[in-house]
Amino acid sequence: MLRWKILILTAPALLAAGCAVTPGESPDDSLVWSAALARSLPRETAATVQAAQFSQASPGAPLDPWEPYLLVPANAPTEYRLVRSEDGVVLEAYAPQGGSGLYRKIRINTQRHSIIEWRWKVARLPDSDPAAASRASPMLRLSLGFHGDMKKLDFDDRTKLRLAKLLTANGLPYASLMYVWMRDVPVDTVIRYPHTDRVRMIVVESGEEHLGQWVSVRRNVLEDYRRAFAEEPQDLVGVGVMTDVGDDGSPRRTFYGDIIFRSTP
Repeated sequence: MLRWKILILTAPALLAAGCAVTPGESPDDSLVWSAALARSLPRETAATVQAAQFSQASPGAPLDPWEPYLLVPANAPTEYRLVRSEDGVVLEAYAPQGGSGLYRKIRINTQRHSIIEWRWKVARLPDSDPAAASRASPMLRLSLGFHGDMKKLDFDDRTKLRLAKLLTANGLPYASLMYVWMRDVPVDTVIRYPHTDRVRMIVVESGEEHLGQWVSVRRNVLEDYRRAFAEEPQDLVGVGVMTDVGDDGSPRRTFYGDIIFRSTP
């Protein structure tokens, strides 16, 4: 059966499915991990926000402030490490089986910092065709977790958020906007995740023409969020990446460069 595998950014402080409501918090806030981060994290104020500065680190250095997470605890985790490439230090992700993600907490006002830039690469492994192994699910994912106005959620949204909190390791933020590299889906397609309206995927690279090459991406997050969710975004509170095995279970190796937010010209 075809499956869309999603990237869910995580917040370890909100793991407990039944966490209590704190003063100043609405009952609905406990359904998502984005509410606590929107209250506690300071907003980034520099003209250029470096969400990921892998190029400034040393190969093999700790990945702080990035943290690992598992969608399914039984899954074998993806191996993430800083390595030296042909043009600097980058994040390497190798998923021999299963898969997990890497994320960091950061609060960004995308009304001001609306431009995101990054680069990524899918490596060809011996005796493996990463495109053929990924006809249904993304080969690469970069995910942005947002908070929002919980009063806008209907009964169905709240029910699905409760289920996500119970059935996954960490639940969901108010909204997840994912940029993905697909096999057969045209660039700029917006994909609605079938099990919840709180996740949208936008295809920013498609096909196999650029496999084995670095691909640079520049997007307007503000415009993409409006298009995907038909509303104005509140603050972004998490940035994540994820690499997992192909649809046929074959291993996958990918690379991620720096992730930068810029203020709108």
